[in-house]
Amino acid sequence: MTARLVPSDLPASRKRYVVLAMLILAYTCNFLDRQILGILKEPIKHDLGLTDTQLGVMGGVAFATLYTTLGVPVAWLADRTSRSSIMAVALALWSAFTVACGFAGGFWSLFFARMGVGVGEAGGVAPAYSLISDYFPKEQRARALAAYSFGIPLGSSLGTLFGGLMAAYVDWRWAFISVGAAGLLLAPLFKLVVRDPVRGGLDAPSRPENVAHAPRFRTVVGLLVPKTSFWLLSLGAACASICGYGVAFWLPSFFMRSLGLSLAKTSLYYGAISLLGGVAGIWLGGSIADRFGGTSRAAYALTPAVCFLVAIPCFYIAMNTTSLAGAFVMFVIPTGLNLAWLGPVVAAVQHLVPATMRTTASALFLLINNLLGLAVGLWIFGFLSDRLAPVYGAESMRHAIYYGLGFYVVSAALLLTASSRLDRDWVQAPV
Repeated sequence: MTARLVPSDLPASRKRYVVLAMLILAYTCNFLDRQILGILKEPIKHDLGLTDTQLGVMGGVAFATLYTTLGVPVAWLADRTSRSSIMAVALALWSAFTVACGFAGGFWSLFFARMGVGVGEAGGVAPAYSLISDYFPKEQRARALAAYSFGIPLGSSLGTLFGGLMAAYVDWRWAFISVGAAGLLLAPLFKLVVRDPVRGGLDAPSRPENVAHAPRFRTVVGLLVPKTSFWLLSLGAACASICGYGVAFWLPSFFMRSLGLSLAKTSLYYGAISLLGGVAGIWLGGSIADRFGGTSRAAYALTPAVCFLVAIPCFYIAMNTTSLAGAFVMFVIPTGLNLAWLGPVVAAVQHLVPATMRTTASALFLLINNLLGLAVGLWIFGFLSDRLAPVYGAESMRHAIYYGLGFYVVSAALLLTASSRLDRDWVQAPV
């Protein structure tokens, strides 16, 4: 599993796009397996007799606990061994546990299967961030990382569409089994296509030996802890993710409960919203950051901050539009703005540390982002819905989402503050 670290490994232009396509495909499977529970939770709730709070715990805490905590040691290992091998094993592991979800007989069996999905996905993202940073030069990284993040709307929309239709016309169990089996088939192909390039080779190709040995974990932590921008970016992204993950997980329930859509119609409706809005928003954020980041590093934090503030009224208008066609348009806009942070913020984190620390730094960022975003986001909306049900009845989810939108305000404030500190904390070259 030892990664090759020789100058001949510097990625060719054509090869980097093939590798990026494979990384996007793996990330699509990642989010398909992660988010499919969102569209399946209503039939699962009926079949297994679960509450909204239990579903929120299962989707958030069960998945996020090991996903976030194991991500750090796995990333530490990836900084020392083959990142592509770790990702291939992770893909096979989370896919196998997704299959296991289809055989769950109650809350606890499904809870532990979702924990297993989180164990596998712990090795699926941070190594990819590092690989992309070594395949693409710094002036293209925000867009490349944004393109990689297309896996989020692609996986979310496919999970919503395929899972909803499969549950409506076959059975929710077969939805889990089918998507998990697809990931198991992809894992060996992924390993054949994706290779480890020189770490930091595109930052300092004339001296790759300077980045051949990864530093100790405490060295990475010691470098990041004093950097205020790292904490502001991480907490800002986490607050946005609380709302983003929570809304994405619970909007299908809102469509079914408040708008009266069937499971099949909801899968088509929300699947299209996730795909169109997500792809457009992610690319917008990455393009703006690359366009203005060269002259002002503050753009990497300012871009998502503005997007979040614009998203709030759009979500509110969308949820109060009586026309399904009008609501569709209004939901597409904030869905895109909600994901515009991925390219800029992730690219900024990559530049806060030298090349040999990027995987571990990414995992620490993801630990903060997902521990709050997933564990809190999915739970808090379900918890609020259950508590508000005696007052609002079937409309309780609508009001739970209203409350949750406040996290965007907190996120924007943190990112605005981070924008003034990025220039000071930016690493100029590998050390």
